[in-house]
Amino acid sequence: MRKKSNINYLELTPERVHEHIIEENKLVTVLVPRFSSRFWKKILAGRVKNKFINLNLDELGSATWLQIDGKKNVAQICENLINHFGEDFVQAEERTIKFMSQLYLNKMIKFKELKK
Repeated sequence: MRKKSNINYLELTPERVHEHIIEENKLVTVLVPRFSSRFWKKILAGRVKNKFINLNLDELGSATWLQIDGKKNVAQICENLINHFGEDFVQAEERTIKFMSQLYLNKMIKFKELKK
């Protein structure tokens, strides 16, 4: 994320960048495009079996991903996850912020407040 000391991550509103599918076991698979540039898409489109890299999320990651809708901020998502997983979900805010940071750094989500 941008290096701003006044950013409160709990107030940021995440939006998904990629599509996903929900598997039979109720876990999410994020479909990350294999190629981002038009040049490579055009050159390698017919040579590659799958246009996407499948990123399989665990139970917590899946629940978090499904909460990301562009309307709820990180604090609301944390609250929903605590309600869903109960007291077993220790350090909910820290873990959720870290996961969201990783998603952001890997360009899988964006935050409404950080758009240029």
